[in-house]
Amino acid sequence: MSTDIAAADTVAERIVHGTCPHDCPDTCAMLITVKDGVATKVRGDPDHPTTQGVLCTKVSRYLERTYSPDRVLHPMRRVGGKGLGQGSFERIGWDEALDIVSAKLKAIAAVDAQGVMPYAYSGTLGLVHNFGMPRRFFHKLGASQPERVLCATAGRMGYNTVIGAQIGTDITHFAESRLIILWGTNPITSNLHLWTRIAEARRKGARVIAIDPYRSQSAEKADWHLAPLPGTDGALAFGIMHVLIREGLIDRDYIDKHTLGFDALAKRAADFTPDVVAGITGLDAHDICQLAREYGAERASAIRVNFGLQRHAGGGNAVRAIACLPALTGAWREAAGGVLLDNAGSHAIDLAALDGRHLLPDPAHPPRSVNMAQIGRALNELDDPPIQAMFVYASNPMAVAPNNMLLRQGFLRPDLFTVVHEIFLTDTCDYADIVLPATTQLEQFDVHRPYGTLYTMLNQQAIAPLGEACSNAELFRRLAARMGYDDDCFKQSDEEVARQAHDMTAPVNATLDFDALKRNGWQRLDVADRYAPFANGNFPTPSGKCEFESASAAKQGWSAVPEFIPPRESSLGNPELAKQFPLMLLTPPARHYLNSSFSSIKSLVKEVGDPWVEIHADDAAVRGIVDGARVRVFNQRGAFTVNARVNTKVRPGVLVAPSIWWQKKSADGENSNAVTSDELTDIGRGATYYDTAVEIAPLFPLGTIGLPTSTKSDGLAAGFTLAAWERSLEPIGPVEPEPAHSNARLKL
Repeated sequence: MSTDIAAADTVAERIVHGTCPHDCPDTCAMLITVKDGVATKVRGDPDHPTTQGVLCTKVSRYLERTYSPDRVLHPMRRVGGKGLGQGSFERIGWDEALDIVSAKLKAIAAVDAQGVMPYAYSGTLGLVHNFGMPRRFFHKLGASQPERVLCATAGRMGYNTVIGAQIGTDITHFAESRLIILWGTNPITSNLHLWTRIAEARRKGARVIAIDPYRSQSAEKADWHLAPLPGTDGALAFGIMHVLIREGLIDRDYIDKHTLGFDALAKRAADFTPDVVAGITGLDAHDICQLAREYGAERASAIRVNFGLQRHAGGGNAVRAIACLPALTGAWREAAGGVLLDNAGSHAIDLAALDGRHLLPDPAHPPRSVNMAQIGRALNELDDPPIQAMFVYASNPMAVAPNNMLLRQGFLRPDLFTVVHEIFLTDTCDYADIVLPATTQLEQFDVHRPYGTLYTMLNQQAIAPLGEACSNAELFRRLAARMGYDDDCFKQSDEEVARQAHDMTAPVNATLDFDALKRNGWQRLDVADRYAPFANGNFPTPSGKCEFESASAAKQGWSAVPEFIPPRESSLGNPELAKQFPLMLLTPPARHYLNSSFSSIKSLVKEVGDPWVEIHADDAAVRGIVDGARVRVFNQRGAFTVNARVNTKVRPGVLVAPSIWWQKKSADGENSNAVTSDELTDIGRGATYYDTAVEIAPLFPLGTIGLPTSTKSDGLAAGFTLAAWERSLEPIGPVEPEPAHSNARLKL
């Protein structure tokens, strides 16, 4: 317990400034009420200009999360086999746990430290506990480095080829927009405080258009919903460009002064006539023209594009194409215009100071990188050396990583040593040898760089850690000491690490006052109130212009001009596969879940209910599926069973299975990642969760549970083959596959 916390516990009641640490662009400011050392209330900070005192349903349950009786509060060691229901854990002390872990790491490092694989993602986005002390430790060790690609790399890297950095429209200015396009995003679920600005703009007369294969809650409230086929957004963007250029709905002055490569882009767009794009997207050609005309007619137009649409084979190029649009129309001239993917690039962080990359044994020859989306392949096939130890923190790969059956096979290797630092006994803990207790946000100090707002945020520790829990930073301090690392950076406090986090030479940090930040909890970047980052050009690209044609992209082996790449598992990308698995699966977040972080909160689990899949009524009819039926979603990789919701919210040819449930909380011990692909995107080597072809079938023959029977003798509805029915009942693989380890080298 820190001295400050111990002293504060003598105060009857106090209010502590906090920050939501989760993978959400809003990064809400929180106020935590503490009485006699116990947190009694969590609420939003009404003075924070962006989040305005409102917390989402998930974070408003933070007390339930922190004080849950299901918390891991002591170090534990596996007794028995690996896997769900195969073994149990016994309590051990911290000294014994650290001795076991450090001895194993030392033994591996003595041969080749690259045999250790840290696996961490967005359980916390804090600069201290995600970017700081943990990464210092693994840099010092010389462990394999994770390519953190699960969420956003394709879109971000694609966007950066056009714009230069992750900088976009300030969400507060959406309230002044006259036209708002929600492109592959559902802000009611994933960007709540943007939605409040959109609702305000709509009350003032703005038109809201949603582009999404699924009629989400946000799409239902939009003025117009267009439902293209998944992964065809890039073609739609080119179709809009085609009409804008053909009909003269472009800002030639802005293009001439502030862009590069217009002629090359126009040549590419010329091929994407409305009729061609209609054939690709499944939209009506008239609607494509109308969309372009509405966008071209309103300069105060803002596009919110989110990361879901870049999770397919051509995701990076799809975002590149969309990012070109506001420069064509001059929408960047307006504070209420432009496009927003994320605003992480508006901040200036000193990552080198945070992560200690200078500690690498040979900085000129860094350790290998291992793609997190292909961790199943790596565990089963990588050699020279093979992965011998997995160290998991701030993530739950058994629930969230794609191609889960392959990953399970890797985790079941008897020679793999796995450590998990966690708040709860997640799916990944079922495969761990050692489980270590982690703190929640209320029990630790951190500083945050929001990726959706223009504020630096700080989280004060509100209460002492429960039980024997310790933070990520403290864990790796202890391990560093056990490993004999005496570098000064491992002795720094959380606040000392936090004070190193920002590049103080950057203009946006000119007024950053860390002491004021500690007092208030947040501070705006030093940017104009009317933040219109590219009103006069000045893009952070090599040319200083919006690069429709990018030499830097070409140097990396990508097309210099954005291109359309169809989804790998679609009828466009693989017609033969699509004949066998004709439906595309999307797995957006359930409203009250966020990745897998809140899937253990009992009140939320009760509200959300059992997992389900939504299917269009036409697709359901030909498969004999009725609303509420138990169904199996399957492909060549695996299968999972859920309840069917038959409606017209999802377009024909598409399934939507909101995510993500822990496997142990599903009836069949599987979730949607049993079928998702671990292939990579065109740009950024990102995950392709939404490039997944599947089939679906009822678990019971028609007529056996009161369902209407077909006139066909096999009892199946017309259009659904007996072979497909039989395949749906065959096991894709054993629930716990036998461990396997190949010596074949895999390039990741």
